[in-house]
Amino acid sequence: MLGVVFTEFMEMVEARFSPDVLDRIIERAAPENGGAYTAVGYYPHEEIVALVLALSEESGLPADALVRAFGQHLFGRFTQGYAPMIVGRKGTIDLLCQLDGDIHVAVRKLYPEARLPRFHVISREGDQLQLAYESPRGMEALAQGLIEGSIRHFDEVLQVDWAPGTYEGRPVSVFHVRPGA
Repeated sequence: MLGVVFTEFMEMVEARFSPDVLDRIIERAAPENGGAYTAVGYYPHEEIVALVLALSEESGLPADALVRAFGQHLFGRFTQGYAPMIVGRKGTIDLLCQLDGDIHVAVRKLYPEARLPRFHVISREGDQLQLAYESPRGMEALAQGLIEGSIRHFDEVLQVDWAPGTYEGRPVSVFHVRPGA
C-alpha cells in the first residue's frame, strides 16, 4: 500500500487525537518498521489495518467509522497535493467516472508499483451513479470516506452507500451515489 496513506493516517491521528495516542497505537500495532513510514514507500496493507484496529481499541470508536473519517481527511489532502487531478471536474460523479481512466493513470505515473483498486461504472443516469469497487484489500469504508470527502469538496447534496454485488461475474462492492436529503 502506498506510503502516503500511512503518513496521512498518522497525521490525522495526531491532529484529531494526539501525538500520545499515535505513539500508543504504533506500540500496540507493532509494525516491523516501528511506524517509520515515508510517503513514497510501499508497505503491507495489513499494517494499516493493525493501526486502525489499535486506534479503535484506544479510542473506543468503531474501526469502519475511523476508516471513513480517514477517507474524508485523505480526500481533503488530495485536493491540496494532487489538485491537477481534481481541478476542472464538474463534481463527485464526474470525478468517480474518471477514476480508472485518467486519475489512476496519473497516480501510476507517480507511483509505478501502486496496486490500486479498480472502479467500473455500472450505470450513470444524471445525478445517480452505480460504481463497482474491486480490490482484494476490502477497503470499502476508505472508498466511502473518499467519496464523502469529494461530496463535501464539491459542496453537493449526495449520499453514498454500498453493498456486495457482482460485475462481469466477479464479486465486487457496488457503490450507489445519488441525491441526498
